[in-house]
This record gives sequence, C-alpha cells and structure tokens, in this order.
Amino acid sequence: MNAKPMATRHWLANLIISVVLTAVAAGCAHAAGGGYANPTLLTSTERLEGLLMQPGIRVVDVRPKAAYDQGHVPGAVHLGADDIVDTNSHVEGDLLPHADIVAMLEKRGIGRDTHVVFYDDKGGFHASRLFWMLEYFGHRKVSLLDGGFPKWQREGREVSTKTPTIARADFALTPTPRKAATADWLLDRRKDGNTVVIDVRPGKAYKAGHIPWARNIPWKQNLNDDGTLKSAGDLRAHFHAHGVTPDKTIAVHCQVGKAAAHSYFTLRLLGYPMVRSYDRSWAEWGTADDLPKSTDTKT
Repeated sequence: MNAKPMATRHWLANLIISVVLTAVAAGCAHAAGGGYANPTLLTSTERLEGLLMQPGIRVVDVRPKAAYDQGHVPGAVHLGADDIVDTNSHVEGDLLPHADIVAMLEKRGIGRDTHVVFYDDKGGFHASRLFWMLEYFGHRKVSLLDGGFPKWQREGREVSTKTPTIARADFALTPTPRKAATADWLLDRRKDGNTVVIDVRPGKAYKAGHIPWARNIPWKQNLNDDGTLKSAGDLRAHFHAHGVTPDKTIAVHCQVGKAAAHSYFTLRLLGYPMVRSYDRSWAEWGTADDLPKSTDTKT
C-alpha cells in the first residue's frame, strides 16, 4: 500500500477533527457566555436543556408559587425568593435563621454535591440573591439561568406543570464570612482606598439617601434589553469606568439585598476575586440613627 496517500488521509482526518473540536469549543464558550472569567456560573438555556435528565442537577424556580404552578422548566422545584425572608425581623428583607433555610434546601434535594441552577423571570433579580446565599453558605456548585424563564419560553422549550417528587438530601453548611459585609465592616473601611462600596439602587433612590462613600451603579445596567447578561467586554468596561477594578475589595448593597446580589453575581462572573454583599443593605443602614447618610450625589 502506498504510504503517501495514507499519510495524506491521516493528515486530512486530523485536520477535520481539529476543525470540529474548535467549532465545538467555540460553541460551548458562546453558550457559557464567552469571555467571562467564571463562565460556569451562568448556564444557557441550551445547556440546561441538555442537563435536565442528568443526576446531581437541581433546577430551582424562585418565582411566586402561582407562576410556578402555571408552568416551569421540567423537573424544577419551587423555592420562592421571599420564602427565605424573616417576616419577624426588624430589618426588612432579612434572611431567616440559617437552620431554617438549610431545611428548605434539603427538602428540595439540595445536598453537598448538588449543582443548583436558579432562575426567575426578572433578569436574575430574585435568583441572584439565592445564588449569593448559597455561596455564603459555602456551596460552590451554583449558577443562574441566563435570561431566566422568559428566554426559555421564547425559545419554545418544554414547559411542565408537574411537581417532581424529590428525595431529601444532606446540605453542608459552611458559612463563608468573606462573602458578606456588615454595617460595621463598611464603617471600618470608609477611608480605605482599596475598598469600593456600590449602591445598585436606581438613581432616584440613591439621591434620596445613601452611604456617603458609596458609588451609584444601578443593577439593571448589567442586563441587555431581553433580560440576559451583557457581554463580558461590555461589563468590564462599564465597571472599570466607575473605578470598580478586580484589584479592589467590592461591597455591594441595595434596599433589601436582592438587587445587590445581582451585581455580586455579575462581578463574580467577571472573575472579581473580592466581592461581598451587604445583605441587610439600606433597609438597615437607612433606618439606623447612628450610621452616616448623605443626600448629595458626590461619591
């Protein structure tokens, strides 16, 4: 047999394989939000559809129960964004005791090795708080569905009204203090040039009263018009323009912890290594007589 034609065929086969693998890699990168430093934190609708039947995945719908009952991603369990809120706390939007939330997670089959995918219908506004909460609880396998349920529906993907039967799991609670900020933590760093505080509320709310050294960067600026996350390049340029760079320690806050978590998630997605959420946010700071406040627009 002539060795030259065989070598040519091998070369051609290798070339074809290389092209195919390159195309697949490019497609995966695009599906995961190409360019993000931590792309596994954001799950595309296409990727989620392929994961639904795999073990170790738990999809969690955080919309109101009535919306979940009308239709949800197949196999998704329900945990409403406000189900984790302590209505008896003097701070609006405060979280329930950790043990109570852990019981909710375990009841929904979320264990130490479960990969959790949260989604909502508000561009991640509600889902991101549960993302932050799980990271604060020490759980590392967690992501958000890009575009949420509206994108899932727009693409004509399967919708279910069935409530799945889920076996209880054992969740490992290992709180991570470096993921959270407190009022005292912020006060101690008010003159620290290496710490940046971001108020993610709308400009009107910020002007009405804010932490004097906080910068106003509304959370909605993280999103495209269709509720998906903006590209990595656009987001990096956006935050850099406000002096929010990866070498800084970043603390985000809003009114009751939800919107703050959206910017927390976005910065984590971009690879910022030192990000904290002041979860009690303005609901605590704005009502405390002993904490400084400003109504001007200077940062």
